[in-house]
Amino acid sequence: MGNRSRKKKKNKKEKQKEKTKNILIDLQMDKENEKIEKTIKIITLGTGESGKSTFLKQLAILYSTGFEESSRELYASTIQKNLIHYIKILLRAAHSLGIKMQEENLRLSRTFFAFDDLTTQSLNAIIQLWSDPGLKEAYERRSEFQLPDMSKYFLDGAERIGKSDYLPTDQDILNCRIPTTGVNELNIVVDDLPWVVVDVGGQRSERRKWIHHFDGVTLVIYVVALSEYDQQLFEDQTVNRMLESLDLFAKTINNECFENKNCVVLFNKDDIFRQKIKEIPLKTCFPNFTGENDYQSTCKFIQEKFDKIGRNKKRVIFYHFTCATDTDSMRAVFDVVSSTILQKQLNVGGYL
Repeated sequence: MGNRSRKKKKNKKEKQKEKTKNILIDLQMDKENEKIEKTIKIITLGTGESGKSTFLKQLAILYSTGFEESSRELYASTIQKNLIHYIKILLRAAHSLGIKMQEENLRLSRTFFAFDDLTTQSLNAIIQLWSDPGLKEAYERRSEFQLPDMSKYFLDGAERIGKSDYLPTDQDILNCRIPTTGVNELNIVVDDLPWVVVDVGGQRSERRKWIHHFDGVTLVIYVVALSEYDQQLFEDQTVNRMLESLDLFAKTINNECFENKNCVVLFNKDDIFRQKIKEIPLKTCFPNFTGENDYQSTCKFIQEKFDKIGRNKKRVIFYHFTCATDTDSMRAVFDVVSSTILQKQLNVGGYL
């Protein structure tokens, strides 16, 4: 009888211990779920080269620790190699477009393609070739071939970038484009609330991965490269970049996951657009545009195109014309985002 009684007591203790363990697990899960529910999740979407990753970099500057020295060193290597890459693109373009170069630089161009790394010799060649009016003309016609807009920024600073102790500034990093593959996440704290900002690759080959990150989104930020209305896709030379952005916006913002989610559309590269619209008519992209080809009229027309696609009664879409490489401009944009849209989201969710 004594052994049987002791076994019963032991089983009772084990059951109580197991019950206590399960309660602790449930409590921990409740805490984790509460943390997840109170985390503001923002997803940035858009086509390749629209400026999504630049937006993420700005948040790192404004709300996180910025860029560590090891990270700057990695960017330095990319930026220096890109100098050679940009000149090679311009040389090929000048040749194919029939643009004349100065005889001395034409001879130099024939040997430049042997350079793969930035050395004193290749740096001097870059500076000399970039000073040629022919390459400047090729740059102005970059809508006829594939060349990043920020190439001028780096080529203008080639002498500084070519120094042996070069370490990129924040502005250098903001202008440096490294295509996003996979998913990048930035965790920050704004107004004592945890935020996770998700950046997914914008190239066509990357978009199939987007759907896996749509759940639990608080706010959608869609980035449009405003200045690319006269350019073609890197992936498909027959498709206009602005029209691709409109088509992609229609497919994503009307996804059932975002049906009642507010959205911010950032019309990026506003600075380049202001200059380009003076020379290249919006009809290049939209033949049915009949308004004045000035900045205000063209911006209004483009915004209306996006608004017609995305507007519904369950969400609000906010539009901002900005330059993602300008930290002050992006600070103003993000202040608006956090103080209006997100405050509304938090109130609706009972977080405030």
